[in-house]
Amino acid sequence: MTVLGTFALWAALLFGCWTAAIAFFADWRSRPVLAAAVTRGVYATCAALLVATAALWRGIFAHDFNIEYVWAYTSRNLPSYYLVSAFWAGQQGSMLFWAVILSIFAVLAQTLTSARQKHLLPYVAGVTSIVVSFFVSVMLFGHASPFLRMAVTPPDGQGLNPQLQNPGMMMHPPLLYLGYISITIPFAFAIAALMSRSLDTGWIVAMRKWALASWLFLSIGITLGMWWAYVELGWGGVWAWDAVENAPLMAWLTLTAFLHSVMIQEKRGMLKRWNVSLMIGTFLLSIFGTFITRSGVIASVHSFTQSDIGYFFLALLLVAGVLSFTLLYTRWPMLVAEVQLESLLSRESAFLFNNLALVGLAFAVLWGTLFPIISEAVSGTKITVAKPFFDQVNDPLGLFLLLLTGIGPLIAWRKASAANLQRQFIVPTTCGVVTVALLVAFGLRDMYSLVALGLSGFVLGTVAQEFYRGIRARITLHSENFGAAIINLVSRNRRRYGGYIVHVGIVIYFVAFTGLAFQVKKQIELSPGESETIRSPFGHTYQLKQMGVSQYTRLNRHVTAAPLEISRNGVVLGRLTSERRQYLDSFGNKLFETATEVDIRSDLREDLYVVYAGSPDGTERSQFTVMVNPLVSWFWIGCGVLIVGGLITMWPGGPQVRTQRRRAVAQSGYSVPLAGVAE
Repeated sequence: MTVLGTFALWAALLFGCWTAAIAFFADWRSRPVLAAAVTRGVYATCAALLVATAALWRGIFAHDFNIEYVWAYTSRNLPSYYLVSAFWAGQQGSMLFWAVILSIFAVLAQTLTSARQKHLLPYVAGVTSIVVSFFVSVMLFGHASPFLRMAVTPPDGQGLNPQLQNPGMMMHPPLLYLGYISITIPFAFAIAALMSRSLDTGWIVAMRKWALASWLFLSIGITLGMWWAYVELGWGGVWAWDAVENAPLMAWLTLTAFLHSVMIQEKRGMLKRWNVSLMIGTFLLSIFGTFITRSGVIASVHSFTQSDIGYFFLALLLVAGVLSFTLLYTRWPMLVAEVQLESLLSRESAFLFNNLALVGLAFAVLWGTLFPIISEAVSGTKITVAKPFFDQVNDPLGLFLLLLTGIGPLIAWRKASAANLQRQFIVPTTCGVVTVALLVAFGLRDMYSLVALGLSGFVLGTVAQEFYRGIRARITLHSENFGAAIINLVSRNRRRYGGYIVHVGIVIYFVAFTGLAFQVKKQIELSPGESETIRSPFGHTYQLKQMGVSQYTRLNRHVTAAPLEISRNGVVLGRLTSERRQYLDSFGNKLFETATEVDIRSDLREDLYVVYAGSPDGTERSQFTVMVNPLVSWFWIGCGVLIVGGLITMWPGGPQVRTQRRRAVAQSGYSVPLAGVAE
C-alpha cells in the first residue's frame, strides 16, 4: 500500500504539472484537442489521488503500524469511528485530504460549468492543478508523505490525541477544510477571467455557487469548532480569538464581503476591481490560515506541531500574491465601473459600507493575529495580543455591521427618497425600540448588550417586514393561500429570501454571544453527600449534590467519574457526570496526559456546565468548576437557520437565475440556449 500510495502521489504530481503547463503555455485556443487534454489531465490527477487516498485508508483500517503516520495517530483499541478522523488528524494525512478534495472539486468545476463559460475552464484547470501539485510536492519533497515507513514495526500505535477523540473532530476539520479548499475554485475563475480578458459578469455567474458553498462550509466548520472547544476544552466558552480560530474567520469575512459586493456588480456594473481583489485576498487568507496552522510560528491548541513545511505555504502565499495582483494590475483599465455611486442614501452605499465593515473586521483580526510574529521579529520578544484587544476593536465594528444588515434591504437602489425611507424604517425601528424597552423593564442595564439586542430586534423587524410584504403581494395578485404564497415567494426569489434567512441566523449568533457575556462561574469542593448552590442569570437556583467517585475501564481509557445530582429550584433534574480519563494502549500502557471530559445540561435558556478537576490525595472529596452559560444552545440553532438559508440561496433554478443568465449572455456575446444548461 505504501508503494502504491507513493507511486500515486508521483503520478498526481506529473499529471498536475503537465495539465498546468498545457493550460498556461500551449495554444489550446486554436487546438480543441489540447483543450480536451487539459480536462483529461484534471481527471487523471484526481484518479491518482483517489488511489493514494485508498492506500492510506487501507493502512489505517488494517493497523499497519509500519506506516509512520498510522503508528502516530491510531492504536489497536482506538474505536473504529475515530479511525476515520485519524485520516486528517495529522499533518501528512490532512495534506492528502486537502489535495484529493481539491482535485475532486476541480473535476466538478470542469463538469458542471455551463457552456457559456467553457472558454474559462482551461485556465481554471491550470490554477487548480498548480495548487494540487503544490500540496503533492510538499508531501513528496517536504518529508510530509503519509506513506513513510518505519525501520521496525511496533506492536501498537500511539493512539489519537484525547482532544481529538470527540464526535466534533469527525466533522469540524473536514468541513472547515472543504471551506478552505473550495475557495480555490472561485479564485481560479477570477484568474481565468483576468487571463482571458472575459471580465463581464460571466465569471461571477460561473463561480457564484462555488463561493456560496465555500462560505457555507466555512460557516458550519467554524461553528463546529466553537462546539468542539466548548465541550472538549473545559473552559466554558466558544471563542477565544485564538490564532487558528482567527484564520478561517478572516477568510469568512472577506468571502462574505465578496458575496455582497458582487450583487452590486451584477445589478449596477460597479465594484469590478474590488470584487476581483476580494476574491484574490480571500484565497490568500486561506493559504495564510494554512501557514499559521502548519508552521508552528504561533502556539495554539488547534494547530499541528511545529514544522518546516509551513514555510512552503509562506512561499506559496508570497508567489500567489505577487502574481495575482500583478495580473490584476495589467487588467486594471478593463475593470472600469459602468456607473458611479449616485447617492449615499442608496442600497449601493449600504452594501459598500457593509464591505468596509467586513474588511475592517478582517484587518483587525489579521493585525491582532500577526502582531506576536511582528513584535518578535522587531524586538525579539513575542507580545501576545489578548482577547480584550479583539473585543474592544471588533465589538463596535460588529454592531455597525449588524445595523447595516437591517438597513440594506430597506433602501432603494440608486437613490432613496425621504418618503420611501420613512415608510420602510417605521416597523424595524419600532421593533428595535420595543426590544430595548422590554429588556430594560426586565432589569438589563449593560449598554453593549442593550445595543446588540436592540439592533437584533431591528434586523428581525426588517426581515419580517420584507417577508410580510412579499407574501401579501402574492396573496393579492395570485389569490394564493398563506402557505403557497410563502413557498412561491421564496422559490421564485431564492437569493433574496434565502439571504434574509441567513441574516436571521447571524442575528441569532449575536444574541447568543450577548447571552454568554453573563456567564456565572463558581469553584466548589464537595465530599459525597454534600451540596452546593449556584445562581443562574435568569434567577434560577441550582443545587449540586456529590454522589461519590467511581472508577472503571471502558474501551481505550480508564475513567474516574464524579457524578453530581442536579436540582433546580428544588426539582431534581438528573445527574451530570464529568470524568477524568487516562487513555491506554492495547497493552494497558498509559498514553498522553490525563484528560477531562465535561458534562453539560442544556436547554434554550442556559447550560449548566460541570468540569471535574480531580480528587486530591486519592480521597472522594472532589473539586469542580461549575458554570451557568446563558443562551449557548442558540449558537447551534443559529447555525441550523444559516444552513437552511444558505441551501435555499444555492438551490438551482428560479426566475432570478434565468434573468442573470440572460444578462451574462448579453454582456459576453455568447448565444447558448438556456434549456438543459447545467448550473
